[in-house]
Amino acid sequence: MAVTAAGATATVEAVFRIESARIIAGAARIVRDVGIAEELAQDALVAALEQWPESGVPDRPGAWLMATAKHRAIDLVRRKETYARKLAEVGRTLEDVGPPVEPSDPEDIDDDLLRLIFTACHPVLSTDARIALTLKLLGGLTTEEIARAFLAAESTVAQRIVRAKRSLAKAGVHFEVPYGEDRAARLGSVLDVIYLIFNEGYSATAGDDLVRPALCEDALRLARVLAALMPDESEVHGLAALLEIQASRIPARTGPLGEPVLLGDQNRTKWNRLLIRRGIEALHRAGGGPYGPYAVQAAIAACHARAVRYEDTDWAMIAALYGKLAALTPSPVVELNRAVAVSMADGPEAALALVDALTDEPALKDYHLLPSVRGDLLARLGRRDEARAEFERAASLTRNARERELLLARAADTAR
Repeated sequence: MAVTAAGATATVEAVFRIESARIIAGAARIVRDVGIAEELAQDALVAALEQWPESGVPDRPGAWLMATAKHRAIDLVRRKETYARKLAEVGRTLEDVGPPVEPSDPEDIDDDLLRLIFTACHPVLSTDARIALTLKLLGGLTTEEIARAFLAAESTVAQRIVRAKRSLAKAGVHFEVPYGEDRAARLGSVLDVIYLIFNEGYSATAGDDLVRPALCEDALRLARVLAALMPDESEVHGLAALLEIQASRIPARTGPLGEPVLLGDQNRTKWNRLLIRRGIEALHRAGGGPYGPYAVQAAIAACHARAVRYEDTDWAMIAALYGKLAALTPSPVVELNRAVAVSMADGPEAALALVDALTDEPALKDYHLLPSVRGDLLARLGRRDEARAEFERAASLTRNARERELLLARAADTAR
């Protein structure tokens, strides 16, 4: 059935947003270049916009776009003699676009989307480039949307993505899921990228908004996809569990005017119980241990989620879990978080000694949460003037306007 141009455009854009990652991945398996694969996917999009108003929307629009992109990929390979060897390797004809013959390996994961995830998050790229490319290829975001989410210039993000594609091609990065020890190393990069995307949405490092829920949703969707593709990887489920539980708190993290609401003041009836349940189920899928870093963080988040009231929180367990996390991934930030848990379990004086030991850490030199935590401990100990100075210092360090307002308000309250 024929549709209007406007109707076809809306349908194509909606389908492409959902299916673009799979289409790019399918084309990339043929041409072995994510940059070219993305262009082929765009070609398929243009073809749909041209044909569907006349021919009607196909019964399986995603499959139509996939087939179109794959056939154009094969045509491209055929036209270029330099790709003749690759065409032979993948063993495709225009009529047969089945999966390539891969070496027999028990760990082989024959999934184009998984290959694309590992390629976009390759360590040869900088962290910023991995994030931008992942959101573009797998999140389906436009360059403008990525730039807006990270408060960067659109031209900067566009250049970052172009350079990332060139770097992958220049380095000869294979479009594949790595094996053995290399897989474990590369998987860490993939998980880190998804976590960084979520974190920027959950607690924005700069700008006027504390939370950017759309970025959290993109990261959560990527984590769920990865968990479905790699069901035997404990840390994949650990990350999914962490993000599900953290995302459950988003509705309670800000007040009516967008102001931050501290954990102890949050209305826990606003926490999304479905996401909490999904997170705890994912944590169970991570296995009984030994947990990796993301699963340990998920276990900490689960402790908070299980507490009906702030006063019911098992702070001793949380402090112990932070101790395990510190053993897995030693970090002054982890030690700072452990100090907060210790302050709730054993009192502010015990925690202050831990925090004071971190004041000379180079990594925390400009980290606003160090003086913020120290200010809170000093306030609880009745050392109000020192606490006010710490809150003011923290406010001077943060780049997020909402956090700055909160810290200055706490400094003012401490002075009264």
